[in-house]
Amino acid sequence: MATDTLKNRTTGGGGGACAAGVRRLLLDNGALTALIVLVIAMSALSGDFLTTDNLLNVGVQAAVTAILAFGVTFVIVAAGIDLSVGSVAALSATVLAWSATQHGVPVFLAVVLAVATGIAAGLVNGFLVAYGKLPPFIATLAMLSVARGLSLVISEGSPIAFPDSVSHLGDTLGGWLPVPVLVMIVMGLIAAFVLGRTYIGRSMYAIGGNEEAARLSGLRVSKQKLAIYALSGLFAAVAGVVLAARLSSAQPQAANGYELDAIAAVVIGGASLAGGTGKASGTLIGALILAVLRNGLNLLNVSAFWQQVVIGVVIALAVLLDTVRRKAGATPLAAGTGGNKGRQAGTYALAAVVTVALVAATSLLHTGSSSANPKIGLSLSTLNNPFFVQIRSGAQAEAKKQGVDLTVTDAQNDASQQANQLQNFTSSGLGAIIVNPVDSDAASNSVQAADKADIPVVAVDRGVNNAKTATLVASDNIAGGELAAKTIAEKLGGHGKIVILQGQAGTSAARERAQGFANGLKAYPGIQVVAQQPADFDRTKGLDVMSNLLQAHPDVQGVIAANDEMALGAIKALGSKAGTSVPVVGFDGTPDGLAAVKQGTLYASVAQQPSQLGKIAVDNALNAIQGKSVESAVKVPVKVITKDNVAGFTG
Repeated sequence: MATDTLKNRTTGGGGGACAAGVRRLLLDNGALTALIVLVIAMSALSGDFLTTDNLLNVGVQAAVTAILAFGVTFVIVAAGIDLSVGSVAALSATVLAWSATQHGVPVFLAVVLAVATGIAAGLVNGFLVAYGKLPPFIATLAMLSVARGLSLVISEGSPIAFPDSVSHLGDTLGGWLPVPVLVMIVMGLIAAFVLGRTYIGRSMYAIGGNEEAARLSGLRVSKQKLAIYALSGLFAAVAGVVLAARLSSAQPQAANGYELDAIAAVVIGGASLAGGTGKASGTLIGALILAVLRNGLNLLNVSAFWQQVVIGVVIALAVLLDTVRRKAGATPLAAGTGGNKGRQAGTYALAAVVTVALVAATSLLHTGSSSANPKIGLSLSTLNNPFFVQIRSGAQAEAKKQGVDLTVTDAQNDASQQANQLQNFTSSGLGAIIVNPVDSDAASNSVQAADKADIPVVAVDRGVNNAKTATLVASDNIAGGELAAKTIAEKLGGHGKIVILQGQAGTSAARERAQGFANGLKAYPGIQVVAQQPADFDRTKGLDVMSNLLQAHPDVQGVIAANDEMALGAIKALGSKAGTSVPVVGFDGTPDGLAAVKQGTLYASVAQQPSQLGKIAVDNALNAIQGKSVESAVKVPVKVITKDNVAGFTG
């Protein structure tokens, strides 16, 4: 009887066996379950999600994170951490572009140099951890800063064009299969092989499980750590090359913050930060979860600010599900565990069948549900700056007035994230796209893809290089910089010492405004620039940088800032001097900047009328959709706003 009872519990019957199989699928594969639920949910919520083009977009958008995460998997399995992979990726790509395009190094050797750069950075990390006895967090945090700084030094803060032969890594095969996806698959297979079939892979699990026991067993732990971190650097270099190929340029600020996505992908995929567990397939699933989330939230027009909240919650839930699985007695599959191969393959097959069936059912929800209103996508470089918030406000007001469905996304000053957003817009079949490029070169490939899909693109505030746009709606940053220089010089009577606060290194706005400042000051040889430092368009950094510069130059007589936010930070640092003995000139004409002009603490702001930029961009995009003629460029004039004319300025 006891035997019969046990048999009934384990097999039950056809329905019981199926239920047990589904339960085992859920318990043994927390990350896979989360991915299935996400795919089904996004398919149900958005009719644009389940298309071939969009699914390929998800693969492309997961590629760089996945490749980085494969390398981080090695480190985490060995109970370490690597915070430097994003910066190492940017440095490796910069070395490739710098050596090949500016110094005539053959492309093959330039690629070798890039890979060697990644490996060298990994070896330094490994040496500091294994022989310097630094905690991995501290050692790799230091490398994060060093690698990013070297990338900016080598590139001088500006993007470097990528060699054409290497840029093909960002293309497609046969006109449909993205090369980044193929590279991701290859690197994933290599990672799986290393973890499951090599001595170094077994060493990772041994060190992560119990480092002291591994050492007592005769394992040369220090040398293995060198190799482990070197592998992480190698994968970071490959990810950097793939990312730069997508953007057709090496961006010194590329992959900023990607190390957190890579670590999240590894942990979501089932690895433990305590070490000893983890596998390449789980890491791939983790990267796909992040890509599906971002892609789906873009398609659903979820606020960029809420996207951060949603992604954080889903990451926490995915890891919580994995914790529940472990407590329920499920055992994580270690790479290379031969006895589990058949069950693992069966699990993935069952997951595929369940997903296809449920997704097919949810796709019926979208039959005939399309809106009759024109649809336009707006990708802004950032929404952490009042200037771009005003562009959004102007665009949204005009879209509401014209009966347009406007989807707004925030690239957070990340050129690759903006490329993902533009790809999502293109695959969604929007009527038109408005783009405010993070970088004019980096946006070219995505705009070219939209052009091939016969989707007109309107550039706002900044142009797009090497790509066709319907029109450019912008003020002239260089002309505005010249006006700012003229304003401060005339206020000082043509003589005096000034400081210039520059924008974020690597952005076209920072370069163009700096060029305008330089051009304008040439007419005033009596004006001496005693210091120029970037403050990243940020008020807090403007305060900190200006405070530091005042220690070296307490006799400064004027300040030019590349935007109002930095100017307001400088005013705080200057204290009572601002607006009295030291005039400050800002840029953008933001509400806070104009309020400071009224108060007299900010002498002037070069206003670009951002709300008008957004309004005119929507009008031109709508004209392009309707087939009306559109001018190739629409210039919105800049205006110097001082206390004398601020009352009549509406922005």
